[in-house]
Amino acid sequence: MKVNIAIVGEFREDLLPHTSLTQSLDYLSEDSEFSIEYKWIDTSLLENEPQKALSGFHGIWSAPGSPFKSLDGAVNAIQYARENNIPHLGTCAGFQHTVIEIARNMLGYEEAQHEEYDSESSLLFVNKLVCSLAGKTMKIQIKDGTKAFQWYEKAEAEENYYCNFGINPEFQDKLTHSELVFSGVDKDGEIRIIELKDKDFFISTLFVPQSRSTRDEPHPIIRGFVNSAYRQALKDNKPE
Repeated sequence: MKVNIAIVGEFREDLLPHTSLTQSLDYLSEDSEFSIEYKWIDTSLLENEPQKALSGFHGIWSAPGSPFKSLDGAVNAIQYARENNIPHLGTCAGFQHTVIEIARNMLGYEEAQHEEYDSESSLLFVNKLVCSLAGKTMKIQIKDGTKAFQWYEKAEAEENYYCNFGINPEFQDKLTHSELVFSGVDKDGEIRIIELKDKDFFISTLFVPQSRSTRDEPHPIIRGFVNSAYRQALKDNKPE
C-alpha cells in the first residue's frame, strides 16, 4: 500500500523545518507496513482549480516557511482538504494559513489577511508576534477530549518553535465556530493547536512537531496524520 502526501509550500534546503519535515515522513515510511511518497506542491499551482493538483493525495501537510508565492494557493489547499475530509496537518505557517482559511470560508471574513502578505489590511487575523518564538522551546497544555489529546495521550508536551507570526489577539474572539477547537495552549493561554472536531484529522500547530520527530520516536501528531492518511488510502482503494 502506498500513501501519497502533498506538502504545500516551496521547498528550501536551507530551512530546518523543511528538511526535518521530509525526514519525519521518511522515518515513518521505513517503519510502517505501507510506503509514504510525498511531493512538494508550489502554492502558485493552487490558485485556480486546486483539486487538479491535489487529486490522488491521501493527506495534505501545510508546511512552514512562508511567505510563499501565493497565500491564496496555500489557503485553497486547506479549504480543499477541509471540504473533502482529507487528512490535513498544518505546522507553523501552515497553522497561520489554516487560521486564514477558517476565517475566510467558515466564519465569513472573506478579506481576512496575514500581515506577512498584506500589512495594510484591516482584517489581520494573523500578525507579527510581539515577541518572536523562533528558536524557542516551550511547554503546551493539551485539552482532554480533543483529537490532539487522543494522539499525544498526555496533557502536557514540550515543543519547538520557528515562527514570528501568530493569531492576532484583537481578532481571537472572532474565531468562534461550533466545530473549531483550541486544543493546545501555552502557559499564558495563547493558542498553539487548533483542530476541527467533525473531521477525521484536521489539526494545525503553531510549533513544528517535525523538529522533535525521530526514527525511534515519531512525533505523535505526525504519526496520527500519517495513520489517518493511510486510512484515507484504504478508503480510496476499496473496490466499489
